[in-house]
Amino acid sequence: MNTDDINLAYKIRHALNENLDALPAATSDRLAAARARALSRKKADARGATRPAKRPFFNINALFTGPALARLAVAAPILALVIGMGGVYQYEQQERMAAMAEIDAAVLADELPLTAYLDQGFNVYVESQQRQQ
Repeated sequence: MNTDDINLAYKIRHALNENLDALPAATSDRLAAARARALSRKKADARGATRPAKRPFFNINALFTGPALARLAVAAPILALVIGMGGVYQYEQQERMAAMAEIDAAVLADELPLTAYLDQGFNVYVESQQRQQ
């Protein structure tokens, strides 16, 4: 049933309930009999209805048809983008760690005294040396 059918049923029920006391007894009896028949049919339909067949949890064929294909067409590029960005991030992290290790190795292998590294002008000297290389 759609929304319009449900609204119509509520309106009919409301109209019948408003004039319930004014209905003649014969009409009330006919309405009660009609209701009983409708309920018996509904119960018979409910008993005779079979359970829907179980669907598999994951249907691979459904991915390539209809709305599922549209969802897959949207999800695949997004997933590729996320994986690609993760790869770039990991690569940049490895490069940064390698650069830091190279600087640490150069500092440890250098013959300068430790006080030279505390000098403010030393950073400028190191940067100028790195630019020349």
